[in-house]
Amino acid sequence: MELFKDDVPEGPVVSGFTRGGFRVGNRQVDGGLLLTISNAMDWATPAMAEMDISSLKAILPCDPLPEFLIFGTGPVLEHPPRSFVRQIEGLGMGIEVMDSKAAARAWGMLRQEDRQIVAALMPLG
Repeated sequence: MELFKDDVPEGPVVSGFTRGGFRVGNRQVDGGLLLTISNAMDWATPAMAEMDISSLKAILPCDPLPEFLIFGTGPVLEHPPRSFVRQIEGLGMGIEVMDSKAAARAWGMLRQEDRQIVAALMPLG
């Protein structure tokens, strides 16, 4: 039996977690993180109650339209405002909500499948 290491997807991948944030490659992000298939950006996150689509202007809208947004809500799962969810869906995209560590792991798995997605990960601390 031969074993092969899975191919690493193109673009940014969360390679670890820090006390308050994420490690993307060799870079530490001490706060929120926005991910596209080609870029990772620091994100000054608003409070959850104030979340709206303008908070994601660095990644949305975009062309081509991603399948969905992976939305990490920080250290625990928290439901975003319904109006925010409707704004994302109004673009013709889905939204998957989970805690930020689970969202980072899902990002890596889905990018290995070459899925066209974006992610917004709120800080861990």
